[in-house]
Amino acid sequence: MSAVRVHNFAISLDGFATGAGQAPDAPFGHAGERLHEWMFATRFWHEMGGGQGGSGGADNAFAAMHGPGIGAEIMGAGKFGPPGWQDDPDYKGAWGANPPFHTPVFVLTHRPRPSIEMAGGTTFHFLDLPPAEALKRAREAAGGQDVRLGGGPSVIRDFLAEGLVDHMHVVQVPMVLGRGVRLWDGLESLEEAYHIEAVSTPSGVTHLTFTAKTR
Repeated sequence: MSAVRVHNFAISLDGFATGAGQAPDAPFGHAGERLHEWMFATRFWHEMGGGQGGSGGADNAFAAMHGPGIGAEIMGAGKFGPPGWQDDPDYKGAWGANPPFHTPVFVLTHRPRPSIEMAGGTTFHFLDLPPAEALKRAREAAGGQDVRLGGGPSVIRDFLAEGLVDHMHVVQVPMVLGRGVRLWDGLESLEEAYHIEAVSTPSGVTHLTFTAKTR
């Protein structure tokens, strides 16, 4: 069976994956882009944007694991767009006409709408389903490849709570946000279900990889 993977998911020292006050011009609220500056400096990020340059090393190696072997993505409504996007029938996501996914993407929302086919192989499907049922749909679309769980923190937390995540890469950034949406709430003793490894890099971040123990 295909694996469920989380990649490049950045959190603060106090566990927040997004700040308070999300808005169209502030998708991560008061956190701004600070949680992701480590990734913006990598060769992976530069190449994603069609450019050159960027750093190699461990940060780049971890970041580049994001894409290979992925056949579909699941994301929450908060990743697809800022608060209120459901009220705009013409809204097509935050990534322009050619989103970077190039696979089917399943958006979990309490207000589903018709699917949207975009350039480059991305099609957004909108589902009002619990995690296990949404994952079944995504696996069918992935054609035997893995399913990436893109976030946000509430969606990842729900999948973790149901034991549905096989591999998770979390990047702990040395900053304190104090408010926003946390990843770890309600996941007491999560470490008992995963092998956990930590790698710190010169950029100051710590890469935490969670690999599910044999169930």
